[in-house]
Amino acid sequence: MTMRVLVTGAAGFLGSHLTDRLLSEGHSVVGVDNLSTGDAENIAHLANQERFSFEQRDICKPFDPGPVDYVFNMASPASPPEYLRLGIETLRVGSIGTENTLQIAARHGAGFLHASTSECYGDALEHPQTENYWGNVNPVGPRSVYDEAKRFSEAMVMAYHRSRGVNTHLVRIFNTYGPRLHPSDGRVISNFMMQALRGQPLTIYGEGSQTRSFCYVDDLIEGILRLSRSSEPMPVNIGNPDEFTILECAQAVLEVTGSKSALTFESLPQDDPARRCPDISKARALLGWEPRITLKEGLRKSLDFFKSKAAVHA
Repeated sequence: MTMRVLVTGAAGFLGSHLTDRLLSEGHSVVGVDNLSTGDAENIAHLANQERFSFEQRDICKPFDPGPVDYVFNMASPASPPEYLRLGIETLRVGSIGTENTLQIAARHGAGFLHASTSECYGDALEHPQTENYWGNVNPVGPRSVYDEAKRFSEAMVMAYHRSRGVNTHLVRIFNTYGPRLHPSDGRVISNFMMQALRGQPLTIYGEGSQTRSFCYVDDLIEGILRLSRSSEPMPVNIGNPDEFTILECAQAVLEVTGSKSALTFESLPQDDPARRCPDISKARALLGWEPRITLKEGLRKSLDFFKSKAAVHA
């Protein structure tokens, strides 16, 4: 069955890839983005796609896109430099914006998926992180504008599910990378790729022993779509359980790019998680999903994109 779908944050990294996938399946997509962190270039290739329409708008202001069958709420600053710069806006989109999109789903009897985050677990004391873990989050630290916005969003989504009967889904997204990840995104892969391609030293925070688990964007979108078509209202981790230290990631980037860049070490940012790795047992059992693309394979798939950005921003 083809659907009419609303995607908020449609010009963002994940939102644009999700939009492409939905269109490839024959659905019609109404994309919304205020372009505060999204990039119109990410959806420029859809200008002549008759099943895609785009509106530049702030979802913190009530709106109605007309009848829709499903709502994917992907709108939020997601990179540390951006949500630190836009702290109040991040909190507003996670609260007011989320409720506005839930109201659209309730009004039209649409399904709803909210893009939550592994940041809900904070500097986790449980490893790997399961969906039942409540987290270790500093509610007043600099990262709290993002962490608590997403935690509040989850509470709002569950309230609409329980009180209004909305068919909701919650995906907790772990570190994801690939083409369209903003070159100055501030996260590990984009930082390392751009520095390596420019011949600059790769910046390691702390000793580089902290870990991350990197999921290629195509794998993530597949997991999100499977979750949206399930009957599971509770949070589901979608990410890659292969865990790498930051130093190992740096070495992988150097190998894939062929760069001779050195490594430089700086102090660890406040509340930076020491370990981050999803337990995806639930996704495997419930959705039959697990990532297929290895880190080096995904880096190779991303290389041309970052090369083009390194040239532009040289």
